[in-house]
Amino acid sequence: MIKILFICHGNICRSPMAEFVMKDMVAKAGLADRFYIASAATSNEEIWGGRGNPVYPPARAKLEEHGLRCDGKRAVRLVKADYDRYDFLIGMDDRNMFNMKRMLGGDPEGKMSMLLDYTDHPRNVSDPWYTDDFESTWIDVNDGCRGLLSYIIRNCM
Repeated sequence: MIKILFICHGNICRSPMAEFVMKDMVAKAGLADRFYIASAATSNEEIWGGRGNPVYPPARAKLEEHGLRCDGKRAVRLVKADYDRYDFLIGMDDRNMFNMKRMLGGDPEGKMSMLLDYTDHPRNVSDPWYTDDFESTWIDVNDGCRGLLSYIIRNCM
């Protein structure tokens, strides 16, 4: 089983969008039983009293606009043990990558990358928290997930 963890700052916008887009892509490819896909945050900001906040309403609306549901998803924080649990730890931007490496003690096995590294135009995934542009984030997440899935099919299956 291939295990993927998508990571952003709060786990309420970009990383859950990537989680549910990728789950949909692997299901449509008939590969759902070969993947475990989740998402997490590098901060505690969206986790209150041990229970994380749900997906941010505009992110949830963007997923629903495309027929995807994220019911029950709540923000969780990245923990050191996640490095051993997952094959791919996918950050959304440079800051996430810095925090991931700090929190996980580096990347000795080369498991960390940014989502858009799997496209022809590597860059940070647009952050809708600051721009309110969920369409650009949707496009970035789809491009990155499509590239990541293609990479895994070519190199890991």
